[in-house]
Amino acid sequence: MGFQQGLSGLNAASKQLDVIGNNISNANTVGFKGSRAEFGDMYANSFYGVAATQAGIGVQTLDVAQQMTQGNITTTNNNLDLAINNNGFFVVKTGVNGTSGGSSGTTEYTRNGEFELDNQGYLVNNGDRLQGWQAATDGTVTQGALSDLQLQTSLIKPQVTSKVAMGVNLDSRSTVPTTTPFSSTDPSSYNWSNSTPVYDSLGNAHNLTVYYVKNAPTASGTNWTAYTFVDGSPTSTPSYTLNFDTSGALTSTMPLSLTYTATTPTGAASPVTFTLDYTNSTQYGQSAATNSLTNDGYASGTVSAINIGETGIIQATYTNGQTKTIGQIALANFTNQQGLQPLGNNRWEQTYSSGPASLNAPGSGTAGTLRDSALEASNVDLTNELVNLITAQRYYQANAQTIKAEDTIQQTLVNL
Repeated sequence: MGFQQGLSGLNAASKQLDVIGNNISNANTVGFKGSRAEFGDMYANSFYGVAATQAGIGVQTLDVAQQMTQGNITTTNNNLDLAINNNGFFVVKTGVNGTSGGSSGTTEYTRNGEFELDNQGYLVNNGDRLQGWQAATDGTVTQGALSDLQLQTSLIKPQVTSKVAMGVNLDSRSTVPTTTPFSSTDPSSYNWSNSTPVYDSLGNAHNLTVYYVKNAPTASGTNWTAYTFVDGSPTSTPSYTLNFDTSGALTSTMPLSLTYTATTPTGAASPVTFTLDYTNSTQYGQSAATNSLTNDGYASGTVSAINIGETGIIQATYTNGQTKTIGQIALANFTNQQGLQPLGNNRWEQTYSSGPASLNAPGSGTAGTLRDSALEASNVDLTNELVNLITAQRYYQANAQTIKAEDTIQQTLVNL
């Protein structure tokens, strides 16, 4: 026995204590992955190899291996908090604050899903911008080159109404009104009415109201006269007929083309032409009702909520009731996750040992799925680490004892 073995053991025990201490200190760090110190024995080699009777000369630290197991997922009250369920890493660009990102900055990887919006609308984590595929203006996402994911936080421009689709049911039990002629101010001159806003080019809402008057049934069915008004004034085609057969199905050709001029000028384009489509409307023995209604126009609006699905699709809901797809988050995976180089701040970078990043949408390929309003906790088991800490302390003490024993033996020889 010599000092070499004990000294190498002290160094190994010290390294193990460092690793355990780092794990314990990060037991509450979101997305942290614990490590394990791995050791190997050492032998002195000669030209002919290691002798069968040769004692080892100590221990060496082979690796501090990262343990990439899944941490527990905990829920939060922030819908921008994201957790990866199973494989994958968020891709972020660092060093792009105040710039447009793109090809600038450094690509890094993280499991920390504590995201927020910065003052430019970018999704960031500690200032690093989340990467993904930005949606086109029509909401489609093409998985090409990655870019910074950015939300439009300013007003979205309004869209003029060009099509209104109404699926109504007109009550077949209704009687023909006895009051004639029709007057929008006299409820006894019509059977029912419904309304919906229509929007001009500046997003101003105008009230479209339709009044329905039942006509006398015939052998082939029943027809109704519909009167259309916008802001209390009749449209260019003030009335039209809706024909229903004896089974209650609509037989009139759709859609109808209507034009209105705003009674109070707003500076928007005028007159406005739109279509009104009654396809799927019926005449049954049920109370009159609007069963379906779509309108392709809307006013301007700002972001009121952000929702992120398990496949990484980001949708923004606006104050005007519109929902738009902003983009899709990309996840990276590696052949050897333990080969990633830790950089601190819950970041890793790609290395030759890890292999190149494989980019996929969440839920496809080797990538896991996402959970919003949730975070992945550290995968450190505090109980196990405290037990390991006690073991490492004993290991350190035992190696110190071998040095003490060697010192006693040396002293004995000196005293002879």
